[in-house]
Amino acid sequence: MPRILSIDYGIKRTGLAVTDELQIIASGLTTIPSSELMVFLKDYFSKENVAKVLIGEPKQMNGQPSQSAPIIEKFVDDFKAIFPEIKVERVDERFTSKMAFQTMIDSGLKKKQRQNKALVDEIAATIMLQDYLSRKMI
Repeated sequence: MPRILSIDYGIKRTGLAVTDELQIIASGLTTIPSSELMVFLKDYFSKENVAKVLIGEPKQMNGQPSQSAPIIEKFVDDFKAIFPEIKVERVDERFTSKMAFQTMIDSGLKKKQRQNKALVDEIAATIMLQDYLSRKMI
């Protein structure tokens, strides 16, 4: 079965998470500079069978698009143009960064480790993906 990849896209950094081949477990993959994302994805897709990509949809508390929404929309359009064979699904990413930070606290990471924004982005992508998998199982 092909994998599902989750992308927590940001202006500077992008967190990535991926499922196992049975699409049961979400694991953090990496965080990379957003400027290098497409090159990374081309390489990754050449090595791994990925059928679907989840991309976070930033929203405000009232459900309206956030300020970063136009940047994410441009990324989604670029992604679809470069990888037309891969299905894209948008998922609500509200609270994922806060949940990621709380996960780091609950895991016992020291304050210095919790300041690692790249790790927060990777964990946020993992939370997005695990939430998707959980909803899919229902």
